[in-house]
Amino acid sequence: MQLGAFSISLAVKDLQASKAFYELLGFQPFGGDPDQNWLILKNGDHVIGLFQDMFERNILTFNPGWDQDAQKLATFTDVRELQRRLKAEGVELLSQADETTTGPASFMVTDPDGNPILVDQHV
Repeated sequence: MQLGAFSISLAVKDLQASKAFYELLGFQPFGGDPDQNWLILKNGDHVIGLFQDMFERNILTFNPGWDQDAQKLATFTDVRELQRRLKAEGVELLSQADETTTGPASFMVTDPDGNPILVDQHV
């Protein structure tokens, strides 16, 4: 199962304070929109998202169709196929991609400990 790029999406209380902290660890801004309270930071292949007032918990995020530089992959497993496979295995989905569409879509599951996992395709 190819899940694409991986990052952790952190629910932060103060976007600028979190940005400053992670910059001390060598992360640099890579994308996002501070005016909308979110930033993507990168250190080598490691990617973290900082999201202020957008969700309650940290989320593991996978991006089918992207590499770690947010560049489109030549081949990848579509988010809808990943969703079908998980549903066939009895995994309960918190949200689902519309399987009648193509292109960008997402679904969400939780692991056995309640950690949210977002599979978010942008291509």
